[in-house]
Amino acid sequence: MIHERDFGRVGVFCGGTSSEREVSLASGSAVYDALISRGISAELIDTKKQNIIKVSENRIDRAIIMLHGRGGEDGAIQGLLEALNIPYTGSGIAACALALDKWRSKLIFEACDIPTPRFSSVTSVQELTDVVNNLGVPLIVKPSREGSTIGLTKILDQSEAQPAYELARQYDCSVIAEKFIEGDELTVAILNGKPLPVVRIVAPNNNYDYQAKYHSDETEYFCPSELGSSIDLRVQGVAMKAFKALGCAGWGRVDVMLDKAGVPWVLEVNTVPGMTKHSLVPMAAKATGINFEELVVAILGGNNVAQL
Repeated sequence: MIHERDFGRVGVFCGGTSSEREVSLASGSAVYDALISRGISAELIDTKKQNIIKVSENRIDRAIIMLHGRGGEDGAIQGLLEALNIPYTGSGIAACALALDKWRSKLIFEACDIPTPRFSSVTSVQELTDVVNNLGVPLIVKPSREGSTIGLTKILDQSEAQPAYELARQYDCSVIAEKFIEGDELTVAILNGKPLPVVRIVAPNNNYDYQAKYHSDETEYFCPSELGSSIDLRVQGVAMKAFKALGCAGWGRVDVMLDKAGVPWVLEVNTVPGMTKHSLVPMAAKATGINFEELVVAILGGNNVAQL
């Protein structure tokens, strides 16, 4: 761990141009306020509006990345910061690129015997129709390189294939179809090599979409999960295995479905998850006695691959 007195001036990178811009701005603002409250010199940097190279070279000693989605979780900002020799939080270039790409990350999960729902990459409505016939319904159709369930559709009938495919294609040329797992929706935050308590999510109509994540007052969160310690340990173990398989480091979050038989299925790894005071990582940290400000400092000073 790097002590906060050695952070220097911290750049909080947020905003950007991805479909998750608004969430990123909220995360960045919350993190910036936390740093200021700890007496740490910080600057809030909206990468859409500011010259990143100029600001970084002249005023930044260390970066905390709060850019969600493309430009922040795909290795792009990580590569730029490495070129500028500026240490940054979280996973490196390759791990970020793999984690954001759900199709390629799931190929790695399969190769490493990490349970993940059956899936297929699809390039046309006809291919998706074939996958519906093969995997059956319900089926999740989503852009391969998006987050926050943007562009995602749960289809219950073959007739829904075309609008689901067309919606996903609006956000990415790479579309993935994945078998829906009926059961408990869980997430495991990881902080500096250790899993935090499991969070269980109960969304309205069992649909944890963008509305349920960011706007609904009906979504319920349980941390501890109330599933029992043996199940929590199993889920945490699978989450850590997925995190390491992609080469991730520092901090992140792994989303998991627990089926009716108690089998955990990894959906995806998030290398820059939401960081408002109401987000899932702070919720898990709070359950261990780590408040939001302490969490931000732990992320910034953690043992990340990108500490140059």
